[in-house]
Amino acid sequence: MALLSDIKQDLKQAMLDKNVLVRDTIRMFLSEVQRFEIDNKEEVDDSKALQIINKMIKQRNDSISQFKNGGRNDLAEKEEKEVDILSKYKPAQLSDEEITSKVKEAIEQSGATSMQDMGKVMGILKSLSGSADMGLVSKIVKDELS
Repeated sequence: MALLSDIKQDLKQAMLDKNVLVRDTIRMFLSEVQRFEIDNKEEVDDSKALQIINKMIKQRNDSISQFKNGGRNDLAEKEEKEVDILSKYKPAQLSDEEITSKVKEAIEQSGATSMQDMGKVMGILKSLSGSADMGLVSKIVKDELS
């Protein structure tokens, strides 16, 4: 629960500093946490909070590409700033080389030989979800298996 208390502390600081963007972004996150707790009838721990942060970042990245395609760079910039604020709470991300080495270990461990075994490999790599972009992990697994 240290992550949530840090975020709430940052919200207080943003309110004191009158930093509207940080305040609003953190409030959006906390409302997502509250919605998750109500919908699932369970308290959010740090790993669930990271899942929510990852989901929000993914949504914003999708919005950024749509705004840029639509010529709305002002809205894209705002979304990029929100991504930066939310990314601050994620653990350090693994490099491409580290991900590739973990993928190779998982392939060895599962005995995977073809694309049909991708599910086994991804099941082993599921634990990387907080520290690596799972889309990138999936792409590397596909490259290694083909």
